[in-house]
Amino acid sequence: MTPLELVAWTWKMPRRGRGFWFSLAIDVLWPVVVLFVRLKVRGKHHVPGNGGVILAFNHLSNADTVAAVVFALMSHRVPRVLAKASLWRIPVFGRVMRSGGHIPVERGTVKASEALRPAVEALREGKCVMVFPEGTFTNDPENWPMKGKSGVARMALESRVPVIPVAAWGTQDLLPRGTILPRLLPRKKVEVVAGAPVDLSDLYDLELTAEVLGEATARVMDAITTMLSGIRSAQAGSQKT
Repeated sequence: MTPLELVAWTWKMPRRGRGFWFSLAIDVLWPVVVLFVRLKVRGKHHVPGNGGVILAFNHLSNADTVAAVVFALMSHRVPRVLAKASLWRIPVFGRVMRSGGHIPVERGTVKASEALRPAVEALREGKCVMVFPEGTFTNDPENWPMKGKSGVARMALESRVPVIPVAAWGTQDLLPRGTILPRLLPRKKVEVVAGAPVDLSDLYDLELTAEVLGEATARVMDAITTMLSGIRSAQAGSQKT
């Protein structure tokens, strides 16, 4: 998208339900996206316009959250983000997270599963919940998604809402792991692509055993990997021509 096209999207993105501080953060970061990112978004039509939905993303960089929120807003949904609870304890970030109605996760503790209750409630209320099923940046040396955590499967099977697999690529160049400041110049290309909902319907009435959760998680991660493979293959092909 050109900067002018991105500016035009400013007036199309939903504002109701964003909360003051979360909305302010979006308004502050949006000009950075417009000026310094060559953004390409595909598959927005897969995201339902209303009702509960899970957007499940791969995880490469801290910039993924910005790319994911932008994708959700361009799909006309205001996301509720599952994120590490430590962000709520940072003065500025805490206000943003509370304002947006986001959902804290105490990663690496027995309390991590407790975040699923408000997430499932939000989904049953018709909200859009955004999640990175891997739980952290991928440790794959070639940046492919690794095995996902079972939380996304439990949320999906308990709420029975669509799970949309979404892949992002290029965020690792915009804000590499271990860096604080983004690399804005030259303008980085970031591509975000969503696929059709992952079919989990045959698992809905089964007991949520480790095997069932593992199968559902694997389907979600396989779908995300397929979307990412498409992005990377297309970019590799364009570089050869």
